[in-house]
Amino acid sequence: MSTPTHRADSPALVPDADWWREATVYQIYPRSFADANGDGIGDLRGIISRVPYLAELGIDAVWLSPFYPSALADGGYDVDDPRDVDPRIGTLAEFDELSARLHEAGIRLIVDIVPNHSSDRHVWFREALAAGRGSAARERYILREGRGEHGELPPSDWESVFGGPAWERVEDGQWYLHTFATEQPDLNWDHPEVREDYHRTLRFWADRGVDGFRVDVAHSLVKDLSEPLPSAAELAAMPQDGTHPLWDRDEVHEVYAGWRSVFEEYTPPRTAVAEAWVASPERRARYASPAGLGQAFNFDLLEADFDAADFRRIITDNLAQSARTGSSSTWVLSNHDVVRHATRYGLPPLAGRREKQGASWLVAGGPEEGIDRELGLRRARAASLLELALPGSAYLYQGEELGLHEVAEIPDAERQDPAFWRTTPEDRGFDGLGRDGTRVPLPWTREGSSYGFGEGPAHLPQPEWFADVSVEAQEEDPSSTLSMYRRALRLRRELEGPEELTWDEELSGGDVLAFERPGGWLCVTNCGEQPVAMPAGEVLLVSTPGLDPAAPVTELPGSSTAWLRH
Repeated sequence: MSTPTHRADSPALVPDADWWREATVYQIYPRSFADANGDGIGDLRGIISRVPYLAELGIDAVWLSPFYPSALADGGYDVDDPRDVDPRIGTLAEFDELSARLHEAGIRLIVDIVPNHSSDRHVWFREALAAGRGSAARERYILREGRGEHGELPPSDWESVFGGPAWERVEDGQWYLHTFATEQPDLNWDHPEVREDYHRTLRFWADRGVDGFRVDVAHSLVKDLSEPLPSAAELAAMPQDGTHPLWDRDEVHEVYAGWRSVFEEYTPPRTAVAEAWVASPERRARYASPAGLGQAFNFDLLEADFDAADFRRIITDNLAQSARTGSSSTWVLSNHDVVRHATRYGLPPLAGRREKQGASWLVAGGPEEGIDRELGLRRARAASLLELALPGSAYLYQGEELGLHEVAEIPDAERQDPAFWRTTPEDRGFDGLGRDGTRVPLPWTREGSSYGFGEGPAHLPQPEWFADVSVEAQEEDPSSTLSMYRRALRLRRELEGPEELTWDEELSGGDVLAFERPGGWLCVTNCGEQPVAMPAGEVLLVSTPGLDPAAPVTELPGSSTAWLRH
C-alpha cells in the first residue's frame, strides 16, 4: 500500500462542512463506466479520463461503488480487502490520482463501504476457517453449531436475501451466517476488533482524499443471535422496531457514534449516507442524525408511481422529517440495484406490480415487451427535473443523464448477478432477469465494439440501440437528455439557499404539482396526459423531449416539468 499524496482539503475546493446538504452526487459503478485498458472491465484510469465529462455535467460529488479486490460474487460487494484496489480496476496510486483530479475539478469523492460482511477470501475469514472451533479468529464472524444429531442441519431455517439457506457449513462442521451470498460471511459487530478495524478503514480512505462514505445495508450490522433462534416464519412476523434480531437494531447507532468520532477528526468533518431500508421515516432519521452518519437515503420517490399526489405527499413528509433531524433530504430515482426510471415509468403502474411481486417489484430486469419507451423517457425527464428542483441532495446514477432504459436482452450465460442464479424468477423482478440490466456499461460513442466504453467488448453485452443514446449522439443536440441535465445542473447551483419550498396552491391540483424556491424559482410538473397553460414567468427549462429550447412555450405538455423564474 502506498502513502497518500494529498488530502481532501484541496485548495481547489472551498472547505465546507455542509457541502453535502444540497449536493448533486453522481454514482459511478466502476466496472461499467469507462475501460481504459481494453479488458472489458471499467477501471480507475477510465474514470480519470472522463473527469472532464463529469465536470461539464455539473455534479458536486462522485459516489464510487466498490472498487476493492473481489471475486465478484456480488458485483464487488464481496470485499477481500477494504483498504486496497482490485488490480483489474487499478492501483492505490491511481486512486490517489483520481481523488486529486476530481478535487481539482471541484468535485468531491464518496466511496462505498461494505460493513455487514467481508468476502470469504478475506484474510480474517481464511484465518477463522484455519483456526477452528473456539478460536479468537472465529469470533470476528458469526459461526454456530448445527442442529440435528450430528450438527448436519443449519442453526435455523433462515433464507439469505439472494435465495437459499442463510447458513453455510464449513469443513469442521460449524455453520457461518451469510445474510447475502454464500461468499459474503457476516461480520460480528459485537467484537471490538471488528469495530476498530472499520475505524482504521475510514481513516485510510479519508487520508487519501475521500470526503464521505456511502454505507451499504447500514441497518444490518448488529444482530441478536441469542438461543433459541426464531424460525424463518417467526422472523418474518417480527416488527422492525429496533428489536428485530437481524435488522435495524437500536444498538447499531452505537457503531455509528464511533464512526462520527472518526469523521470529526478531519477538517471539514467527513460525512456519510446510510442505505437503510427501514420500517418508518422515524427509524431512518436515526441514521441521519448529526451524531451518526448525517444522511440516510430516502427511496420514497424511487418507489412511487408518476403521480402528482404521491409526489407531493412524499416531498412534504421527507422535508418535514429532515427539518426535525437537522439533516437534509436525499432524493433518488435510480441506482445499481433497481430498474432505471426511464423503464420503470414506461411499465404498468408500480402499485399493481408491487402487490403481485412483493419485495421484488423494484429489482432490475424489466421485459422489452410491454414498455412504452417514449412515455417512460418523457416521465423520467420530468421526474428528474422535479428531483433536481427540490431542496436537499440529489443522487444520480450513471447513464440516467442519457435517458438510458433497462437492458433486458442479456443471454443467461452472460449474466453476473447472484440474484439471477440463486432465486426463483418470481423473486428476481419483472421478468426474472435480476440486476444486470441496470449495470450494462455506458455508451460513449455511436460506433465501436463497446460504443466507446473500451477498445474491446464490454463485460456485459450492450444493445444496438445504445448507439442512438450515446454521449456522442447527444452531445450537440440541445434537446437531448444529456443537454437537459447539463443545463439543469448549471441552473440548480442558483437554487442553493434555504432548504425549503412553498407549494403554489393556485397551480397545484389534479395532475399538476407546483412549488416555489427562494429567489423566485418555480417548478411545475404536469403528471397528466393533457397540456396545461404555462404559468407566467421566464421559462428556464422544459423537460419535454424534442422541444426546441429556444422556442417560446405557452403550454406545458403532459408528462413534463418546467422551471421558471418570476
